[in-house]
Amino acid sequence: MYQALNVVVQGKIQGVGFRPFVYDLSKKYDLKGTVQNTVGSVSIIIEGEEERLHEMIHELKSNPPKICNITDLEIQKIPPHYYKDFSILQSKESKHPTTLAITPDAAICELCLEEMMNPQNRRFQHPFINCTQCGPRYTIIHRFPYDRPQTTMSKFPMCSDCQNEYHNPNNRRHHAQPICCPNCGPTLNLLNTKGELIAHNLFAIAKTTELLKLGKIISVKGIGGYHLVCDATQEKGIDLLRNRKKRPQKPFAIMVKSLEVARKFCYVTSDEAALLTSSANPIVLLEMKKENLLPLNIAPGLTKLGVMLPYTPIHHLLFDTPELECLIMTSANRSGSPIYYKDSDYDGLSELSDYILTHNREIAHPIDDSVIQHNGENTVIIRSARGFAPEVIESNMNVSNIIALGGNQRNAFAIGGQKGLILSPQIGDLENEEMMNSLNKQLQSFKEWYTVDEKYIAVDMHPLYATTTLAKQSKSEVIPIQHHHAHHVSCMAEHNLKEPCLGIILDGTGYGNDGHIWGFEFLYGDAKRIRRLGHLKYTPLPGSEKAVKEPWRNAVGMIVSSLKEEGNRFATQLFPEKSNEILVIEQMIIKQLNTAMAGTCGRLFDAVSAILGICTSSTYEGEAAIKLSDYLTRDTMNKSTKDMYSFEIIENPQEFVLDMSAMIRQIVIDKLEQKPIVLIIQKFHQTIVESCVKMIVLIVKKSPVLNRNVVLSGGSFQNNYLSIEITNKLREEGFQVYTHQKIPCHDGGLAIGQLLIAAHKIIDKNS
Repeated sequence: MYQALNVVVQGKIQGVGFRPFVYDLSKKYDLKGTVQNTVGSVSIIIEGEEERLHEMIHELKSNPPKICNITDLEIQKIPPHYYKDFSILQSKESKHPTTLAITPDAAICELCLEEMMNPQNRRFQHPFINCTQCGPRYTIIHRFPYDRPQTTMSKFPMCSDCQNEYHNPNNRRHHAQPICCPNCGPTLNLLNTKGELIAHNLFAIAKTTELLKLGKIISVKGIGGYHLVCDATQEKGIDLLRNRKKRPQKPFAIMVKSLEVARKFCYVTSDEAALLTSSANPIVLLEMKKENLLPLNIAPGLTKLGVMLPYTPIHHLLFDTPELECLIMTSANRSGSPIYYKDSDYDGLSELSDYILTHNREIAHPIDDSVIQHNGENTVIIRSARGFAPEVIESNMNVSNIIALGGNQRNAFAIGGQKGLILSPQIGDLENEEMMNSLNKQLQSFKEWYTVDEKYIAVDMHPLYATTTLAKQSKSEVIPIQHHHAHHVSCMAEHNLKEPCLGIILDGTGYGNDGHIWGFEFLYGDAKRIRRLGHLKYTPLPGSEKAVKEPWRNAVGMIVSSLKEEGNRFATQLFPEKSNEILVIEQMIIKQLNTAMAGTCGRLFDAVSAILGICTSSTYEGEAAIKLSDYLTRDTMNKSTKDMYSFEIIENPQEFVLDMSAMIRQIVIDKLEQKPIVLIIQKFHQTIVESCVKMIVLIVKKSPVLNRNVVLSGGSFQNNYLSIEITNKLREEGFQVYTHQKIPCHDGGLAIGQLLIAAHKIIDKNS
């Protein structure tokens, strides 16, 4: 029977060759009709025999283009139009987007790479080669729908050859919006710090590789911004880069020529290899081999290294020489400032680098490299950016007209729509006006894309956060959300959990309902309401923010307050050079001068790191905890002890309180008795695991009616050992455990929870 269907497809489907894919299917199944981009969806009308219609729909669902992600597909029977053929219509504009999906940028595909390396191909060594399956997407979009005139490629008219490919349904560049070639595409220039032209196009590539071999630092413009690049085998060049960036300890990422080179320096599992070679092509944290062949100043004090493979044509051309196989590839910015991405950033780039390799394809939206690790079971997102973001989270609620601004650290915002939420790429820490301007600029772009007229802005309830200040400058109603409640709900949203559940939220900070600093929380609830059923006992944080940057102060605060009479003696033995300051800290605690009360997992890790002499003063966020947990290499994990330190769980009428005083005392004694550091760290981790599991078991024993689903969230769950061990032990106790895999567990995922909680607060208010 002859039938006609109207099919509306939503998801990450624009900029992935989806319309040509539909066109090919129509020919395969001998169907007539049209396919058309609208704002946020693709509309398909197909006519033909009923059986063939169903076969095409089945293949559409089961075998879409590689970088496509279909989130919704609506099918409706309509009267036949009796089309004579199948055609791709011009995109349709609308003021009301129906979905929130934006296709991320994709690494160069194998077919384009083969063409680029083929001397017989017209795109031989073309630095901007791309097709429907690879190349820039998010970073070049001005507005929707995604068509060339709406992108930064609009400045480059297609030559006749590219036009023929673009309009040919049988060509793999059919409707590839960034299509170009050496005759009509962007151009490369190598400049010195005075702005003088050194070399052009392929000569610029050749000169750049020559300069890299000489130890020079080059700013290289990529898909989402500039990288600072130098030879990763030259220690002096790396030291110079650290000095220019004012980045003494924070690890650099490297880009290696191939997967084989990655395996030369690091252990690479099959899961990690799959991540490295995926279209997202992120930085993947890998464990270095013991026979480390690279300079130690790449990742000081660490056994893990951030590694990525070349993902743009320019990168592959830079490695097209036998002398280069490993490059430092770090964001071109001053520490704490946004990534440079505009031509007007020339002065800043000149201060950081010796030369600048640039091109004239404008970057509409800057974005950093994503950072990922694999914990043996799941992918853990450390930084959600290029290739992964923006990320869409489906929701059965209409959350339009709400935005959420996230937190101050690892900031990312969220925008609500009729059928879901979109989480922005990670912007960074909002430490200065530059970062606030970056947040505001990207937020305005998202609001324009989705015609958002926000009536409500969700923010963290901390009164001094920069996001709170920004929200109060608007005319919208500001809705403060408790930090750990937002973490809890973000994990629930990722797994589409509808019923209230238990949550273990471990992180470094968060403003609590009682005015203290929370971060070791045992919660129960959902987006509508939350209950705090347990937490870590508060200890003083003398100097507050100063104690975060100088973990030895935090350690002294814990030791002195927890161990009373012997605390001063222990503190002085551990930090003899700080004896006078220890006396001052004691008085600060007694008189409660500039001393916050905190109960957080992050500060507990910091204190132990300082006690063990691993990191007493931090130069970057999380340094003390990262260097502490880094001792748990694959060797020590395999030999892991099940021994642990003592702890106490105190039952109060409203909540359980976890007291780690005994553990702190035992760790101090083990350190003073010079017990093996690795053994102490293993026992410490095991104590955290056992205390979390025991707390949940006690909570459920006290209230058996509670749902036995448990979400794990908060930045401390970037620690693979904690995540895996707590998950496994809870499962052994009969709990269903959910961890983050798409949304970051740290504050980069906070905005999702904020927005959904705000939506329920609005409903309650208006009901």
